[in-house]
Amino acid sequence: MTSALEPILRFGAFAAVFAAMALWEVLVPRRRLRVGRLRRWPRNLALIVLDTFLLRTLFPLSAVGIAMLARAHGIGFFALWPAPRWLAFGVSFLLLDLAIYAQHVVFHLVPALWRLHRVHHADPDFDVTTGIRFHPGEIILSLLIKFALILALGAPAGAVVAFEIVLNATSLFNHANAKLPPWLDRRLRLVLVTPDMHRVHHSVLRRETDSNFGFNLPWWDRLFGTYRATPEGGAEGMRIGLDAFADPAELALWRTLLQPFRKVG
Repeated sequence: MTSALEPILRFGAFAAVFAAMALWEVLVPRRRLRVGRLRRWPRNLALIVLDTFLLRTLFPLSAVGIAMLARAHGIGFFALWPAPRWLAFGVSFLLLDLAIYAQHVVFHLVPALWRLHRVHHADPDFDVTTGIRFHPGEIILSLLIKFALILALGAPAGAVVAFEIVLNATSLFNHANAKLPPWLDRRLRLVLVTPDMHRVHHSVLRRETDSNFGFNLPWWDRLFGTYRATPEGGAEGMRIGLDAFADPAELALWRTLLQPFRKVG
């Protein structure tokens, strides 16, 4: 595995999962969209293009590159205390996922960080493109946190690549406006965050927004008491987004980028 191959693998997985989720949403939608794709998708897709451009420009060395650098220089826990490959892989994957959960909680608790993260929550609808709607400031901070953890762990490059691909795929999956049979959702959410589980997190009610923080594994929410099975209004009746940014004019890309710096009532 080389750092040059990693973006190709990630993009291939992203494109395949995005296409599958988009098709699923059309064929078996969970909810009727309030605003719709034509007004939202160009802005959401523009954000991920901008985010990717900035990351590649500011950080030529990707997460897997940091992992390879740590290994080459003997940096991190697994360099000092060698473990079997399978154990280092599994522990690194789990701790990276736990870090994403913890980071997500902190971005809700700290007002300055919430200003960045609320761009994600300000989407007036919930579909596959919501899973890629993040402010560049949040994306950059998230990458720096990930770099620090990878260096501290001395995480294997394979674990980092696997985590990045799985995280991207599950973010698209659990934001999809796609319908799962109730029996399948109940079983699946024992091991994976499902769309019905994560949709609760995008409720306009703050007590529901501050729940179901997991992106990939659902266990952290259950372990730390932030799990909520269903929204008060039901999957079809709940309201999505943030009331402060409900005006259709907020869909403009420039307003989205300036949102963290704007004071709301």
